[in-house]
Amino acid sequence: MPRFAANLSMMYPDLPFLDRFEAAAKDGFKAVEYLFPYAFPAQELAARLKVNGLQQVLFNAPPGGTDTDSFGKAWDTGQRGTASVPGREAEFRTGFAQALVYAEALNCPRIHAMVGLRAEGASPEAADATLISNVQWAAAEAAKVGRDVLVEPINTRSVPGFHLNRQDHAHRIVQAVGAANVKVQMDLFHCQIVEGDLSTKIAQYLPTGRVGHFQIAEVPNRHEPGTGEVNWTHIFQTIDKVSAECGWDGWIGCEYNPADASAGGTSRGLEWVRPYL
Repeated sequence: MPRFAANLSMMYPDLPFLDRFEAAAKDGFKAVEYLFPYAFPAQELAARLKVNGLQQVLFNAPPGGTDTDSFGKAWDTGQRGTASVPGREAEFRTGFAQALVYAEALNCPRIHAMVGLRAEGASPEAADATLISNVQWAAAEAAKVGRDVLVEPINTRSVPGFHLNRQDHAHRIVQAVGAANVKVQMDLFHCQIVEGDLSTKIAQYLPTGRVGHFQIAEVPNRHEPGTGEVNWTHIFQTIDKVSAECGWDGWIGCEYNPADASAGGTSRGLEWVRPYL
């Protein structure tokens, strides 16, 4: 049966961030993910996980910057990662090193290394070469402490100019890196917008061992499943069937904006997932 993690950056928007851990646990979630932990002390986040019986299953490396203040400013000014950006290799390494510190404190097994927007004047080949080199370095550092590194294809409607958009491109990057702890973060919201054919893509890529994590949101409005065009019952059955055949045992992150953002709206919108919790 699929296992679902609440994305605390997007779900429970009516609550302060630190209160969302308890809300997710009360709704039956056993795991959480979110964009970034860096605005909070790692010990505080670890305490919230422990008291609510939650696992941390994913967070992102910084989108740019070299310290806590600049990590936040980078995101707010539209930066979406540095892994593929020539000339920012030192910045990528500094940010990823900080991510590893948090991963250790939160016992989080995987980190999303954000690929980023293609730099002005950079060719696709140059961006790929930078991405491969940076992720090779990150993989070696992460392997020392037993962590995985993920790269995520993102649609250019949501993030114009993002370098990595397609599943086949992401898998070519992972293969070129050549490290067992580097995998693809398969976000079915982005995949549906760019490529569609979700069932075939799941059946194609999940058995390769190169898919480290799923994320979901309804298309087109990025709300909870059941509010748009995707047959999620079929998709979850497909993930369950292929997982049983190939031994995949990962998580599905609920990275969506609740259609009802008012107090209690996230919880009221969870009927789609209750059979799985």
